[in-house]
Amino acid sequence: MKIDKLSFSSNSVLSDPLEWVYELEDIGYTGWEMVQEGSQCITSENRHRIEEVLETTNLYLTMHMPFSDMNIAGLNPGIHAEVLRQMKNYLALASDLVEIAVVHPGYMSPYGGKIPEKAWEMNIRSIKELCDTADEYGISMAVENMPDFPKIFGKEPEEMLRMLSDIDRENVGMTLDVGHANTTAMLEGFLDKCINKIIHVHIHDNMGKRDEHLPTGSGTVNWEYVKKGLEKYKGRMVTELSDLEEGRKSIEFLKQL
Repeated sequence: MKIDKLSFSSNSVLSDPLEWVYELEDIGYTGWEMVQEGSQCITSENRHRIEEVLETTNLYLTMHMPFSDMNIAGLNPGIHAEVLRQMKNYLALASDLVEIAVVHPGYMSPYGGKIPEKAWEMNIRSIKELCDTADEYGISMAVENMPDFPKIFGKEPEEMLRMLSDIDRENVGMTLDVGHANTTAMLEGFLDKCINKIIHVHIHDNMGKRDEHLPTGSGTVNWEYVKKGLEKYKGRMVTELSDLEEGRKSIEFLKQL
């Protein structure tokens, strides 16, 4: 399997990412996906350090929008406005640094579950707003399919296609998360039905029940089908793992596919 466009991402690493990001090229990675969570968040104070990474390495940078405590389908006006404010701020801070930003769809809160059509509308409106902001900075939004969590949007291929159609923006596409799709037993469906919408890929493994983020080859993901399904895909793939050692294991497995 081709790994010339392979990036590393980890929201499990709670230390300063610049303590380990310089090791990525030695392992065999050509990119880094910066997760806007905890110590990894880009700020006006640390942006110069991110610029230094890009100036002193050949790493390609992508960005994962925050997801902890974030619900873009939320129906509380004040909280929802703050969620979008923070996300738009990250897009502005990443201007000229990234070309792709990954975003999770929203989910139905206890109140949203009573009026799911309103939660869906809020989810679509939110991603539209993010796309419009991202477009100002030359960034594409890549909406990620979700694992088998209750009341969350984006678990099924048809729903992802409907979501992208409803968003109706030129700078939006899909992040195929292979591990997430394995928990819903819909990996083949995503590869078969959504391949023309996929602009970004997350790869990790699991045993088919929970979103475990195991190294590739350590679970039940059908990697031969993934290889075949992504044969014509030209974009970037990102391993989402706990640490660099798992990154090494994943690269060795992918090389042998």
